[in-house]
Amino acid sequence: MALQGFFTAGPYDDGDPVTGHYYEVASNDPARVQVWGYTGALSYKPGERLTLHAMSSAPEAHLVIARDGLTAAAVLDTTIATAFQPTPADCSVTGCGWPVAFDMTIPEDWQSGVYTVTLTIPGHQSQHMFVLRAAKPQARLAMVLATGTWCAYNDWGGSNHYQGLTGPEGGDFAPNVSLLRPWATGFVAWPADAPRIPHTSPLLSKPRYPHMDYARAKGISKKYASSGWAAFERPFALWCEAQGIALDYLTQHDLHCDPKALDGYSRALIVGHDEYWSWEMRDTVDAWVDAGGELARFGGNFFWQTRLSDDLLTQTCFKTTAEAADPLAGTNRLTSYWDHPQVARPAVATMGLTGSMGVYAGWSRCAAHGAGGFTLYRSDYWALAGTGLGYGDVLGAASKIFGYEVDGIDYTMARGLPFAADGTGLQGELTIVALSPATTASHSTGPQDADPFIGIADAEDVALRVYGRVDAETLGMASRGNGCMAVYRRGRGAVFNAASCEWVAGLIARERPVEQVTRNVLMGAWG
Repeated sequence: MALQGFFTAGPYDDGDPVTGHYYEVASNDPARVQVWGYTGALSYKPGERLTLHAMSSAPEAHLVIARDGLTAAAVLDTTIATAFQPTPADCSVTGCGWPVAFDMTIPEDWQSGVYTVTLTIPGHQSQHMFVLRAAKPQARLAMVLATGTWCAYNDWGGSNHYQGLTGPEGGDFAPNVSLLRPWATGFVAWPADAPRIPHTSPLLSKPRYPHMDYARAKGISKKYASSGWAAFERPFALWCEAQGIALDYLTQHDLHCDPKALDGYSRALIVGHDEYWSWEMRDTVDAWVDAGGELARFGGNFFWQTRLSDDLLTQTCFKTTAEAADPLAGTNRLTSYWDHPQVARPAVATMGLTGSMGVYAGWSRCAAHGAGGFTLYRSDYWALAGTGLGYGDVLGAASKIFGYEVDGIDYTMARGLPFAADGTGLQGELTIVALSPATTASHSTGPQDADPFIGIADAEDVALRVYGRVDAETLGMASRGNGCMAVYRRGRGAVFNAASCEWVAGLIARERPVEQVTRNVLMGAWG
């Protein structure tokens, strides 16, 4: 499939939409019609100075800043001077280094939210975004945007925490990624006809990934369906707006640098894919929950520890394949799994569940022909009031809310009910309301239906890092898992955890029981 627009192929691109490395980047040809920009920070408060760094082939560009929502509300519409600037080959790691083309003090009356930054010249348009925190809480609910995962997946410029242009041969993922670059196409706005990730490939054939086939054909980021504002948080926020549920917005980066970021909020909300967290982010959430905060999490894959630079503009995650190169490899700040013995801070201690218990569902050969939703065990629980569902029913199967990555826990069964197993690392009481199987291994019957993308490599890595060896026993423990809906009570507060990336698919589809549970959790009393 031909790449389009400003997309190019990496040096080791094999041409496959799934395994290939293709990415968006500015052209270093001054004659190429183009305009790009990024803000000097990820989030701001009213009264702070907003800076926009930009480059363009044209002497001026049309700039529109708008608060995103059911109806975009433009707050600035102007023309700014621009000029061509070269883009370093390592821009994904060190930043683009473009000059400030526009700056302003953010007015005190701008409402908290996600603001799109649209730059247009004849023949080209690009979009960026920034987050505006409330100067002080205006809503009861705070939506915490999963910006650690946004950074990890953003492949604009060629490198992210998955693939890249770094290393001795220029074909490795980047342990360090910069915020000083544009967001990849698909992160700010969702293409109208784009598929979501969960799907079912025909049995006895090689699994395909329609969202990545779509990405390569259309010339947008292959990670558009995995992360970014448009994939998960935006449709959830639009649903809330339509329901009259007010939200304030902040980022994981705000949690990292401000231990009091959640003060004044009785309830907070995390949506979609929050795979990457720093130690400091967890500290802020743990302290707030222990003090009585209620965290509603409709997201999955709580998994990796990261570190942030002092200016919050560079995220570091060496992951397991480059673990030995991590300067902090001998400490608990090693950027590996939370459940890695060296890190010694189990994921379940914060969220009640972990991404290292299975994780994949609804794609590849990973529980792809499973329930598609959460199988209910405690159907009389307060969160399910008004759904009409009972024991053994499946919540959200029609819209496939269970996937593509989920969090679970080791459990035992007694008299038809699941209970968290001993020794999991919980620091409070966990009530499992619903669960369905998930797996880290993509099974096959032979080469004809083996998956070259997932396979069993992830299961092998979890077995090695978490259990210390790779053999039949540890592979089984690493690959057989689940995703849960559970309530975790620690300190004076609680975490409601519907641990699946794709919960929002039920809201997009307006599946009534999924909507009812969401209302119960966001607006009701927590039993």
